[in-house]
Amino acid sequence: MRRLATVSSIAVLLAAPALAQTGNPAAMPPGTKEAAPGVPAPHQPNQPDRLFAREAAIGGLAEVELGKLAEQKGQSDAVKAFARRMVGDHGEANERLMALAKQDGIGLPTGLDQEHAAMRDKLEGMSGAEFDRAYIQGQVTDHQKTAQLLEYEIGSGQDRELKGLASETLPTVLEHLRMAQEAAAQLSGKAAPTSASRG
Repeated sequence: MRRLATVSSIAVLLAAPALAQTGNPAAMPPGTKEAAPGVPAPHQPNQPDRLFAREAAIGGLAEVELGKLAEQKGQSDAVKAFARRMVGDHGEANERLMALAKQDGIGLPTGLDQEHAAMRDKLEGMSGAEFDRAYIQGQVTDHQKTAQLLEYEIGSGQDRELKGLASETLPTVLEHLRMAQEAAAQLSGKAAPTSASRG
């Protein structure tokens, strides 16, 4: 009898880790990949990952669309060259982000958000030097925000590949920020800032 009780205790102990692993499926976000019913798959994107992917997609789409507009409407060669760089760099980053998000089951926006749509509409009504200044000033602000977003993912994300993408992209975004600040200073006739502000 004692032996039967011991075997039962061992069976309960062996089953305990499996019971502990089965979480409450209702507590998982919809679309969460599962290793088994109620058990999230390893390396699942957490809430910061999902927020990062969504915000990065919004920003990336805007960079490409506004860059294309600036290639057409920009007056200075510097602005047009900057815009071409934005279309190329952000277009490539957008493709990588979309592939990772699809793999992780994260839905991404496919069009401009309200803020960037309003910015595009405002820029479409401008021309010449006024357009150049407004476009470049918007780029300074957007790249400051993007740098902060990437740093947020690097520090708070859980998905290895999304964090890797953020780490690889940050130096390019900081370079874009420096370029935008220099262009803004050139357009306004002031000296460029000595260091990249991320305020």
